Amino acid sequence: MKRVALLVAATLALSGCGLRPLYGGGPDGAVRSTLSAVEVAPIKGQSGWLVANALKDRLDHNDGAARYRLEVTLDDQIAGLGVRRDDSVARERRTLRARYQLIDLSNGNVVLDATAGSDAGIDVVGSEYATIAAEKSALERLSGIVADQIVARVARFAQNAPGTGSQ
Repeated sequence: MKRVALLVAATLALSGCGLRPLYGGGPDGAVRSTLSAVEVAPIKGQSGWLVANALKDRLDHNDGAARYRLEVTLDDQIAGLGVRRDDSVARERRTLRARYQLIDLSNGNVVLDATAGSDAGIDVVGSEYATIAAEKSALERLSGIVADQIVARVARFAQNAPGTGSQ
């Protein structure tokens, strides 16, 4: 009985604090309809291809006319960290940073200008093939993480943007 009362009290407290579901309204809601109206501009390089594909998968752009264009510039770097006694690198850090702009295609204005990024540690082993494979695997993971961050920020924009009916 105490658990039920505690659950009811927690529910009432959360409903009064202004929290609302990000994807409220389902596929016809403001956030989902805005995300599906975003086209992703081509991004240079292998990391750009990976990030662009991850964004396209998450945005689910339909074949209709786009209302927004997402332009992304990436900075992909690998830096050596640990050094062995023979002065060879023992550990690397791969960093993927993105600067992105959401552009309203109706007037060309930048409605969102932000950054996203993540990094991953890589063990450098004796096999060059294994190290290269680890670097590529890290890039694939980082591309997904950065795409998730970008989509989450665009979703927050869509939730709070005037004219979406969510204010």
